Amino acid sequence: MGKKRIIKKQGNSMDAGLRSRSVSRLPRKKMEMGTLNIHATYNNTKVSFADISGNVVMWSSSGALGFAGAKKSTPFAAAKVGEVIGEKAASIGVKEANVVIRGVGAGRESALRGFSSKGININQIVDDTPVPHNGPRPPKPRRV
Repeated sequence: MGKKRIIKKQGNSMDAGLRSRSVSRLPRKKMEMGTLNIHATYNNTKVSFADISGNVVMWSSSGALGFAGAKKSTPFAAAKVGEVIGEKAASIGVKEANVVIRGVGAGRESALRGFSSKGININQIVDDTPVPHNGPRPPKPRRV
């Protein structure tokens, strides 16, 4: 019965094994252009890449890369997700992308910057954040 080893995780880092596994799973079809969808919430950042007809080809999220808890919603985690999707997209031959951003989270711009840092041209950026236009129906008046 020796001492138990305690391995401390560094604060704001992602799991290298999950990242390499995420990059290793690549689709087989080659494509030139597609649509990048960024869904940035207060708790997570999800990024998916779809072909021209809208079929999702690859996706990743900050939780899938090993970030946990409050670290999932940081701009750093979103940038790493964007870089992973950018690497995957560049490896299947993508040269241009249209971007659709949804949500109000902290990782909106940083996910896009991480994606474009891999040498893919951005044609257009559309903000498609859902906005409530009248809210739910109010409650009935209370009868006493």
